[in-house]
Amino acid sequence: MRLDKFLKVSRVIKRRTVAKEIADQGRILINDKVAKSSSTVSVGDVLTIKFGNKTSKIKVLELKETTKKNEAASMYELVSEEYKEDYRL
Repeated sequence: MRLDKFLKVSRVIKRRTVAKEIADQGRILINDKVAKSSSTVSVGDVLTIKFGNKTSKIKVLELKETTKKNEAASMYELVSEEYKEDYRL
């Protein structure tokens, strides 16, 4: 499954266009390698997503073409989440 589609279907990122922009800026890694929006995601992959001041690591548990809102969280497991303080004034 394409990376941008997985992020939207799993509701990690709400819109596919936003997922595509972030991936194409090099802010998403699949198994520690820079990924583009068209990169293939497989079960077992670990995604590192830098979004704003937050860096999240998620592990892909399953792939679905469509999902309901309450089932979306079962597609991945949150491995870690870090917040970077912004000291600019």
